Amino acid sequence: MKKLILFLTMFVMVLPVRADEGMWFLMFIERLNHRDMQKMGLQLTAEEIYSINHHSLKDAVVQFNGGCTAELISKDGLVLTNHHCGYGAIAELSTPEANYLKDGYWAKDRSAELKPSSLYVRFFVRMDDVSKRILGKVNANMTEAEREKAINQEIALIEKENNEGGKYTVSVRPFFQGNEYYYFVYQDYKDVRFVGTPPESIGKFGGDTDNWEWPRHTGDFSMFRIYGDKDGNPAEYSANNVPLHPKYHLPVSLKGVQENDFAMILGYPGRTNRWMPSGGIEQNVKFAYPAWVEASKLGMDKMKVHMDKDAKVRLDYASKYAQVANYWKNRQGMIDALTKHKTAATKAKVEADFNTWANKPANKEKYGTVIATINNYYSKTNEKARHDNYLTGLLRTSNYAAMPYSLGKGFESYFPMTGAEKDKMTAGLQEAIDEYYGSLYLPLEKDVLAAQLHLYATKSTGYEIAPYIAEIGKANNYDYTKFVNDAFANSIFGSKEKAEAYLKNPNAEVLKNDVLYKLSNDIMTKYRAKTDEQAKLDAEFSKAFRLLVEGMRQANPDAKYYPDANSTLRLTYGKVRSLPKDKRNDAKKNYYTTLQGEVAKYKPNDEEFDLPKRLMELNEKKDFGQYADKAGYMPVNFLTDNDITGGNSGSPVLNGKGELIGLAFDGNIEAMAGDVIFDKDLQRTINVDIRYVLWIIDKYAGAKHIVDEMTIVK
Repeated sequence: MKKLILFLTMFVMVLPVRADEGMWFLMFIERLNHRDMQKMGLQLTAEEIYSINHHSLKDAVVQFNGGCTAELISKDGLVLTNHHCGYGAIAELSTPEANYLKDGYWAKDRSAELKPSSLYVRFFVRMDDVSKRILGKVNANMTEAEREKAINQEIALIEKENNEGGKYTVSVRPFFQGNEYYYFVYQDYKDVRFVGTPPESIGKFGGDTDNWEWPRHTGDFSMFRIYGDKDGNPAEYSANNVPLHPKYHLPVSLKGVQENDFAMILGYPGRTNRWMPSGGIEQNVKFAYPAWVEASKLGMDKMKVHMDKDAKVRLDYASKYAQVANYWKNRQGMIDALTKHKTAATKAKVEADFNTWANKPANKEKYGTVIATINNYYSKTNEKARHDNYLTGLLRTSNYAAMPYSLGKGFESYFPMTGAEKDKMTAGLQEAIDEYYGSLYLPLEKDVLAAQLHLYATKSTGYEIAPYIAEIGKANNYDYTKFVNDAFANSIFGSKEKAEAYLKNPNAEVLKNDVLYKLSNDIMTKYRAKTDEQAKLDAEFSKAFRLLVEGMRQANPDAKYYPDANSTLRLTYGKVRSLPKDKRNDAKKNYYTTLQGEVAKYKPNDEEFDLPKRLMELNEKKDFGQYADKAGYMPVNFLTDNDITGGNSGSPVLNGKGELIGLAFDGNIEAMAGDVIFDKDLQRTINVDIRYVLWIIDKYAGAKHIVDEMTIVK
């Protein structure tokens, strides 16, 4: 009995303690989850959720442009996702004269649907377990490099065997720190067109202030349509393409939600680290995340000065700014939550218990040094983590950190070419110049670059910085303003015109001595550098972390484990669930918000809390049509206790019948530790109520023809 109690204590951090925790593989739903889900209110069979041979829910859920989730909601390929997921495409299609981001847009018919330059969706076809096959190629005597090589060779074979001559994209992914492997088969569609979006004052209502907060009143949705060839196959954009008729699309429910209703979410969560050791949490809280937050905020502040002065600049940088801002607040929230809940200390106790088990005679040879190796790794990489996050902040916010390097490498390969090969390369380089410089605003780029260089050079004090940046800093008292201004004035990368002039008369010596090229090359070289000592530490850590997870699972083999998120399709289930009463929410219960509450936040002409006049008028008249709750209010957002993370944005929220009741778009800041540890009391998913989505489309925008496409369940 003592042994059992020890195990239960040891592994409380990694075992699911409630049905609402976990991001589960669809292929194991029948065995691991179906009974729990039925008890909570699911009315579907496991086969209706995931089937290889028949249509199922998985056929209506797609990965959207590599970073979000979306769902099909009509027989003609209509796709619903978040406003912030479509943000980049909407901004690209907008101009100061036709600003769809600011004013919204609704295609009156198929001919008015707009094609962004690059946008795709990915359908999940099937998956399978190849753990035995891959792990059969490795042994305990291999170095980590030998192990990685053997695994990668087998992965290449598996991917080739299953892509059917290039028809499918196949990805083999490791799980449980390399203790299991699965392959995933996908099909990509690249002709995806913009159908509609509410104005930013609805789709981004609350802005950065309300981001990650509850109560929330945001209409975070946008709509697209998938096109294929006449036979329904993926095809490059063509006027002859036709709307895709998917295998399955989701019915849309007008029934609304009540507290404790069953809710499940299918989507592509990006990254969790539930197995992360205490040293990793401590490193993030004290070294990595503070640098991330500081560099992000600096970049945002410098961008915003210029964005506020010019409508075109605001559009051109809207997507970059939004991405940086989102993770800026996320990382600060994680620092606060992980610190408040003493997560590192809690995990350290679990690791101490594991270390006791690992050093018993039967386990010592294999697991005895695992914890010591992991702790040694973090102690020796803390300062590097801080440095790397300042450097990454520079790369994330400044286009000039990497662009001269990328374009310069293209120029380098161009020098020895002749004839047709050179003509082709010339065209390719001109295309790259057009793409790189198309939306750059040079005054903004100068300010961001100079500020980030100063921050990186002066704050990464515990780890050696990039040598050229150090040299410039020492010569200028670490004020990079004059250096940057002079560099832009004299560099071949200082403007589009200069880059094009250089392309007409390239010279290897000029490129070699170009200051912006030297700077960018210095940044990228440092970013990719790995010393022999670091390579050794990485290899030792990789093996130790793998053994930690293996040992924890071996010690308690009958438990149900779910793997960390890694952008593969998962299902999470739980319930509509309230938070304690909050005086900021006018709703009777704190699991939903109302349009009246949204209007109460209204601030005329405010960047974050303005609202369209028409929305205010419709609210005043209580003109909610069939979309009002039976209690009479117009719902906006609601809460569930589903287990999600970044990448789940846009995911469908489904009731027990598999009907669409909302789409996920955020989490609450109190549970920002959720990527590392699930908190059953605090964890919430914030969702747009589908009735609010339909009301905006129909009553606000007058685009009822789009609602009429859907299968509405009343």
